[in-house]
Amino acid sequence: MSDIKKYSYFEGKIVPDSEAKVSIQTHALQYGTAVFGGIRGYFDKATDNVYIFRLNEHLTRLSNSAKIVQLNLDKSAEQMKEIILELVDKCGYKENIYIRPFVYTSALQLSPRFHDVKADIAIYVLQLNDYLDTQNGLKTMVSSWRRYSDTSMPTLSKVSGGYVNSALAKSEAVQNGCDEAIFLDSRGFVSEGSAENIFLVRNGKLITPPLTSSILEGITRRSVLEMATNVGIETEIRDITRSELYIADEVFFSGTGVQLAWVKEIDKRKIGNGAIGKISKKLRDLFFDVVTNKNSEYRAWLTPVYKNQF
Repeated sequence: MSDIKKYSYFEGKIVPDSEAKVSIQTHALQYGTAVFGGIRGYFDKATDNVYIFRLNEHLTRLSNSAKIVQLNLDKSAEQMKEIILELVDKCGYKENIYIRPFVYTSALQLSPRFHDVKADIAIYVLQLNDYLDTQNGLKTMVSSWRRYSDTSMPTLSKVSGGYVNSALAKSEAVQNGCDEAIFLDSRGFVSEGSAENIFLVRNGKLITPPLTSSILEGITRRSVLEMATNVGIETEIRDITRSELYIADEVFFSGTGVQLAWVKEIDKRKIGNGAIGKISKKLRDLFFDVVTNKNSEYRAWLTPVYKNQF
């Protein structure tokens, strides 16, 4: 860490972190009128390089998030990619990192809206390892808060203001002695975690909720489904009832932050035998091999930061 230089992308250029500041009058700070992405990079000691996981897909989703809510994003996904690679290279990270690009209404004005408000893009980088425990199993609870529906706020856009919903559920879970919350959607079907997609296993089949369950269209979720198919695991996307969680053989979360983390308990009910399941472990181990450049089959998902290539 001593060699790391702390830079961010702010107001059209890469600047020291100390210069990347916004006014208290900033529109997005007052109204949550912003969209963001979460992107991970993994350090591979063998090649002395950092590999960013599915960078193109993350930036395409960021562009789509902005489009959905009418934020004026003046950078293409390819332009944002070049900025991120330059930023991480300039910082000099040689460890696992998290990259946060966001598009926000930067005008100093009142009135909650997205249209006709000046917007900017900002990007910062942090060192980050595990966000939640991926090894020992998570204690979870079904939240009393419902996941907001697409008729209230667009669920396919990572809108900053929508994470008040997540924060309420997460706080409720942690204050009740759990690690994470599980949302139900407005219909009462399983949706997702506070900031993660969810999978369960029943009778050898991997099952996850559909987009109509008010979930974010997760990039790690998509990757898990693809990896599962490639290794011969049957997959199904369908509505899941709350009671099905309790009789699942295995449950795990997926997401950029959480990566793949298995669940040992839901609402004080032990999942399976209380240990990581065979399918959860197989997919978790494969995922970490993929993101750390140990599986050549998926190298198209990785973008190297530094000049030494694969």
